[in-house]
Amino acid sequence: FPTFFSQLPDPAIEDQGKDYIRPILNKYAALCVRCPNYGTRTNTVVLIDSEGRVTFTERNMIDADVNQWQTSTYEFKLHS
Repeated sequence: FPTFFSQLPDPAIEDQGKDYIRPILNKYAALCVRCPNYGTRTNTVVLIDSEGRVTFTERNMIDADVNQWQTSTYEFKLHS
């Protein structure tokens, strides 16, 4: 894993607004939401390293079937 993961979360901002935002995050944030007629159908991760190399990975549900997913990954370099 890139070294920037060791810097998260940033201690300087970790506690800012925690009394306000934590209840909202606990109620609505999830990696995968599954409810009748509603839920997560796509997951996306974008990684950018210090040299501008980008890895974009997306996972999409196929035909609304929670057991079938297609993953696509694209890698490219940002222009400076």
